[in-house]
Amino acid sequence: MEEKMFTVGKIINTHGIRGDLKVLRVSDFDDRFKVGNLLYLVTNQKVIRELEIDGHRIHKGFDLIHFKGLDNINDVEHFKGSTLKIKESQLTELDENEYYYHEIIGCEVFTTDGDSIGKVKEILAPGANDVWVVKQPKGKDILIPYIEEVVIEIDVDHKRIMIEPMEGLLD
Repeated sequence: MEEKMFTVGKIINTHGIRGDLKVLRVSDFDDRFKVGNLLYLVTNQKVIRELEIDGHRIHKGFDLIHFKGLDNINDVEHFKGSTLKIKESQLTELDENEYYYHEIIGCEVFTTDGDSIGKVKEILAPGANDVWVVKQPKGKDILIPYIEEVVIEIDVDHKRIMIEPMEGLLD
């Protein structure tokens, strides 16, 4: 059976002429793009090749990544639009009450009263805390801040989250 893979970035463009790539990060782990790490280039749901990071820096809110042996813009130009993934075996063990995005996305959200409000479809990271975008069966999406006062319980095994809505949260 093929090992499950998780997206950590999307290649937006090239940067300069020396093979650097401008990457939109889809991972909340800063060490994901550390020099020496392996990433897998995926195009059209097909793994194209394994790449080793040999350079990384942040520039204007994007990650600029350079891969070993790809030292010219011509080597990487065709990577634009591809995604960068890691294998499940590359995931690190998390501390208690820490979760990967893929564990939270798809969970059904309930209030402490037992009412289902929808499923988490996306996670935003605007600043101090993550915000979960919950798709309701009807109506517009609800934004749930991932803070202790609101998120009471997370059960990733049963894909259930319990929240205590603050005033105005579900309006």
